[in-house]
Amino acid sequence: MGGWQGYAFLWGPALAFLAVGVLVLVLRWAYSPRRDTLVAGSPRPGRPDEYGLLVAVAEPGSAREGEVMRRRLQEAGIHGTLAQTEAGLRVLVWPADELRARQVLRGGGTPSP
Repeated sequence: MGGWQGYAFLWGPALAFLAVGVLVLVLRWAYSPRRDTLVAGSPRPGRPDEYGLLVAVAEPGSAREGEVMRRRLQEAGIHGTLAQTEAGLRVLVWPADELRARQVLRGGGTPSP
C-alpha cells in the first residue's frame, strides 16, 4: 500500500473537526459583543438639530401629550413624528408643513393645504 492510502481513515474525522472549528469561529464572531456590529443598538437621543430636514413645532411635557399632538397633526393630513432629544421630547414635521402644523397645534383648526 502507498503512503497516503494507509491514512485514509483519518480524513473523515479531520474534515469533521475542521467543519466544527469553522462553525465555532463563525458563531463566536456572530455573537461577540463588539461595537462594529451590523445589528442596530438602542437609539440614543440626539440634539434637536440632528434630525435632518425635520423641524420641531412643539415641546410636549410627556410622551402621552406628544402622541396626542402627533395624532392631531395626522388627522389634519400632516405627517409628524415624536422624538426624544437631549433637550426633551419634540414633535417634528417637514419644513413645508411647519406653519400649518403650528396652526393646528395652536387650535386653529385644520387649515387647507
